[in-house]
Amino acid sequence: MNLQATLCQLERDGNLRRIPAESPTGIVDLSTNDYLAIGADRDMQRRFLESATESLTSSASRLLASDQRSYTRLESLLKELSGGREALLFNSGYHANTGIVAAISDSRTLIVADKLVHASIIDGIRLGGATFERFRHNSLPHLEKILAAKATGYETVVVIVESIYSMDGDKADLESLVTLKRRYPNLLLYVDEAHAVGVCGPNALGLADSCGLTGDIDIIVGTCGKALASSGAFVLCDPAMKSFLINRARSLIFSTALPPICAEWTACVMEHLASDHTRAHALGERVALMDEFLGRSGGSHIVPIPVGNPRRAVELSQKLLESGFRVLPIRVPTVPPGTDRLRLSLTPEVTPDDLRRFVITLNNLTA
Repeated sequence: MNLQATLCQLERDGNLRRIPAESPTGIVDLSTNDYLAIGADRDMQRRFLESATESLTSSASRLLASDQRSYTRLESLLKELSGGREALLFNSGYHANTGIVAAISDSRTLIVADKLVHASIIDGIRLGGATFERFRHNSLPHLEKILAAKATGYETVVVIVESIYSMDGDKADLESLVTLKRRYPNLLLYVDEAHAVGVCGPNALGLADSCGLTGDIDIIVGTCGKALASSGAFVLCDPAMKSFLINRARSLIFSTALPPICAEWTACVMEHLASDHTRAHALGERVALMDEFLGRSGGSHIVPIPVGNPRRAVELSQKLLESGFRVLPIRVPTVPPGTDRLRLSLTPEVTPDDLRRFVITLNNLTA
């Protein structure tokens, strides 16, 4: 591969990426995945650190060292909150998806994934040996057509969706997916809750929790690095699947485990969110306000602003930064060609006046 030629082509296409600089003081940050503003809550973090007892490093894979108290405590908490599902920790959402999807894939498996699932899921599929089909985004009729034609030819069929999609902010119809799953005895339903954990549900476990379907979905993946303001990820599943993943998920087996203090902090945050919904309610108010401003309904805390051109997306992002708003451009390969956009992330720290000023500024820049 000619590295320099590749970089030059990315530059010509408007898709050359750089690590963004730190925002100037006073900027309204609409780019963060700190959906509940816990990462910005220094008081909460200080109180935790004053009583924290766990180590800063695990020093080894979880399968090679003695288990850490904070891991088992967090997994027990997740089991309790989920109504008895087994929980298993991973180092990140990427580690979880690549490791789990690859582990459950073999020549007797058909994977049918939504067209817009995260790259970590696609990478997991590529690492495995399953047959792979994609259905049009959120199109249950297309999914049903694929299943009707092919499901009986495989020992296991895995349908994979995200509960809230990372770049579009729309939601999967989990109720209909569970109904569909019940028609196929060989079907496993896999839901990535990365952008819903902490934000949705009485137990802060995501959209399935909100819909009362936690026990009806075979594999639920949640991440700790977004609304939970921590690190790591977890899977909720049945005991046999947990045991299988401990023995087959390479991203678990061959990685040094999370720093134990991260698991301790995640448990602290989960306990707080499961008992106090103030932050989630405040976020819901911001979502409703943005729906009103944009003339939409049923939106989420992820708000795409379509642009359609990578250079225009970069230019618009820069002009918004100069106007006091940090909103990053989303380009290929994160989204398909021609769907370049700005991606807003709402948080309780963003005030109604901030949102009002943002919409006015955006309208002026795109008029």
